[in-house]
Amino acid sequence: MSKKPEAEWEKLWRNIGKRFRRTLFELEGLLIKVGQIISSRADLFPQPLIREIEDLTDKVPPSDWSEIQEILEKEWGNNHKELLLSIEREAIASASIGEVYKGVLQDGSRVAIKVQRPHINSVVQTDFRTLSIAIWFANYFLPIPKGFINFKVLFSELKQVIERELDFTKEKETLLYFQERFKGNEIVQIPQVYTELCTSKVLVMEWVDGKKITDIAALDQLDVPRKELAERLIKVFLPQWLEPGTFHADPHPGNILVSGDGRIILLDFGMAGEISKNDASAFQSLIESFLAKNYAKAVECLSRLGFLLPEADTRMMERLLAEWMTFQPAKMTDMDLITFKRELNDMIQALPIQVPIRFVFLGRSVVAIEGIMTHLVPEEEILDLGKPIFMEWLMSQGNKWSFVNQWIQSQPIFRVFHSVTEFLKTPEKLELMKETEQRRQFQFTIYENHKKQLFLLTLFGLTGITAGIHLSNLLILKLFIVLSAFSIAGYAIIGYKLKKWMKYMHKKR
Repeated sequence: MSKKPEAEWEKLWRNIGKRFRRTLFELEGLLIKVGQIISSRADLFPQPLIREIEDLTDKVPPSDWSEIQEILEKEWGNNHKELLLSIEREAIASASIGEVYKGVLQDGSRVAIKVQRPHINSVVQTDFRTLSIAIWFANYFLPIPKGFINFKVLFSELKQVIERELDFTKEKETLLYFQERFKGNEIVQIPQVYTELCTSKVLVMEWVDGKKITDIAALDQLDVPRKELAERLIKVFLPQWLEPGTFHADPHPGNILVSGDGRIILLDFGMAGEISKNDASAFQSLIESFLAKNYAKAVECLSRLGFLLPEADTRMMERLLAEWMTFQPAKMTDMDLITFKRELNDMIQALPIQVPIRFVFLGRSVVAIEGIMTHLVPEEEILDLGKPIFMEWLMSQGNKWSFVNQWIQSQPIFRVFHSVTEFLKTPEKLELMKETEQRRQFQFTIYENHKKQLFLLTLFGLTGITAGIHLSNLLILKLFIVLSAFSIAGYAIIGYKLKKWMKYMHKKR
């Protein structure tokens, strides 16, 4: 409202970033990960803020060396000094869960020694207790459509992933898996791991030198242009998202380096996710359908993956996808952004969509890479970069005939056959809708009958109380007071359940 100059806005965001960073350093634990996610979204948050918090990925204040030494002695025994020729007492990198120290083994090999932060287990457990309260508030009070995302399941999944990250033996296994997966790949480098020195709190890996993926000045000095680095990044992560197996779920800027010859170096495999064979196939078909502009198939894939609720209108979803794919972000400059945001929120709440919890960490991985690429090549469209790489992957690893078939189906002449097929399926769909409606009506009848029974029981209890008072019989009075209390409580509970259940009704959506 006061039309402040750009310099004042930069100063304001810089101060906010400093306070935010300082607070996260004080709180530690899971809150550091929140800051890491924000720091990777240069396309969503102001640059002055990003610059203040971008070192959250690897520059969290380290612990006292005495505490680190105590952990090493406990994990390696009293002869831990015999295993190392030397170790630097100042942490090279320090993040939310672990700290990395540079060392040299007795044979002269340079190594990175990742040590779990002291007392991090108790800090994380405290964070989980706090987060459970926040999840409860979010579940009941945030204006998010019911069924869009199950916060309780999300919390359970997050807890499971973080607890896995606290066990370095799991990270060692994931690291070995990625070494095998990218064996012989010339554009990616995975550090070797010294398994005999690894424990649940200590991980010893080969030392690798590289430039940070967001250090634009350093990257510009390499022989490989930034656009090619962005393409290599897609080539490394796209197969992880589209092929069955494990994917890197925490690819923030601190976990990705670039070697002197332009290879992508992946670090920190503590947070990983799994893609099933069926989901990988569905994701591949989904991307193919978008590229072929076959939106009917795209809706089918979204339903198969669990993003659409059973009552979703497929025709409406097809039209929305077609409009979304033709939307031009440049038009937003002429829009009233507040009105646009309000309309977008209303539209999302009206849509029969949900977020399957098993894809939350996959989405985090995709979003993190998108943020890095936006920082790396801001002048390039990510879809334009990704399309030829996807086609290359499709021709070598995927089912190229599936894409050709989808492209043919998307052509106008073949849409007639699709319409005929949909028409022939109409009686089956109507029967399913009728069956669904009958089930809902049956459930509604059950709730209503229970309410009527409890209401009559309450009247009976009140009548008994009146009789007990009239007869001055204390036993009858107590008996019917208890009966009335139970019936009133039951009536309130059933009424609440009925009200909550009706929010899921088809007419409401």
